[in-house]
Amino acid sequence: MNLWKALIVLAITGCAGRSTASPTQPPQGTGADAVYYIYVGAESADLLHRIRLGPSGMDLDQTTPVGEMAVETEGPHGLNVSPDGRHLYMTTAHGVPDGKLWKFHAGPDTLVASPILLGNFPATLDLTPDGLYAFIVNFNLHGEHVPSTVSVVYTPDLVEVDQIPTCTMPHGLRMAKDGLFVYSNCMMDDQLVEIDTRTFEVSRRFSVTTGSEAALFDYQVEEVVTGARGITRPLEPLSTREPMESTCSPTWAQPTPDGRSIFVACNKSNEILVIDRENWALERKMSVPGGPYNLAISEDGEILIASLKAAGKVQFLEASTGKSLGLATSTTTVTHGVVITPDSRYAFVSMEGKGADPGKVDAYDLQTFQLVGSVEVGQQAGGIIFWKMEPIS
Repeated sequence: MNLWKALIVLAITGCAGRSTASPTQPPQGTGADAVYYIYVGAESADLLHRIRLGPSGMDLDQTTPVGEMAVETEGPHGLNVSPDGRHLYMTTAHGVPDGKLWKFHAGPDTLVASPILLGNFPATLDLTPDGLYAFIVNFNLHGEHVPSTVSVVYTPDLVEVDQIPTCTMPHGLRMAKDGLFVYSNCMMDDQLVEIDTRTFEVSRRFSVTTGSEAALFDYQVEEVVTGARGITRPLEPLSTREPMESTCSPTWAQPTPDGRSIFVACNKSNEILVIDRENWALERKMSVPGGPYNLAISEDGEILIASLKAAGKVQFLEASTGKSLGLATSTTTVTHGVVITPDSRYAFVSMEGKGADPGKVDAYDLQTFQLVGSVEVGQQAGGIIFWKMEPIS
């Protein structure tokens, strides 16, 4: 462990391992009848945190420094856990100059193998239901506004097997329950992209441009980042279309548990689109305040949650109708990621904070939509994922 990272860990936790400091508690106790664990990455602090929520409250269970270079902020960004709960996958979005995919033993949070290079600024990732493949968007935040790719990694050997050209600034990737298709967005091209996980090819595209939401045909990718070194290559035939300013700027695609619909967060137009997956058509729109960023839907399919990054709030919606169930103000600024426990009981929301302010994670009871716990973590908390739940001993 680098000395500077060790000092950061001590500053956040106050001691090695579990924090003894009281979290920022709204009410005392949560009423939980199980113990829940989630992971969150602090992008500006190069820290991986594990958080525990139980009947008595919420605390910081473990903090692990990540990264390879003391002088470089490598930026843990996207997180996911293998279906068997044994492994944690993490992208670091920065690096010199490209990001990487890391694989940890969940629990001890020790590395399984050396991380591998992907494309520029790898971000959100998801796994096939068997855990054999990871799909990771190469967001390419700091490069030119040219189309980028989705990396495909064979997880047992941690080998990148393909990069799929999609469109400009792919963001917010999630797998359908059947594992046959995975969905992401492109912020600069106003697109929802469907990728066939059996062929590693884009199978359908959908325009989310405001007022022109419809299936997109004959789209040609022009120039694409194709490798860990940021090399570009043209794809023929080149399109002559003029670049258009995004009106939706989609940041998340969330399939429903029953596979019938896909929710798309339009960060710029303050809307959530509902796309009919079978007919590949716009089903309806939901208006939300303050720039929806990430989405999550409960396992029972009843509750949709949107982090409102610009407003610093969390919106709870009835998934079937779009009716508001509650609107909560986050405990700090720049609301980011959302994850829901498999029993549809609790939601955890990460917040980045601003400047030197610490990041935070808030927990909400989905029966009351009330805040039940909050803990401080490293700066710019973003990627967040559920790990496991245990019965109360």
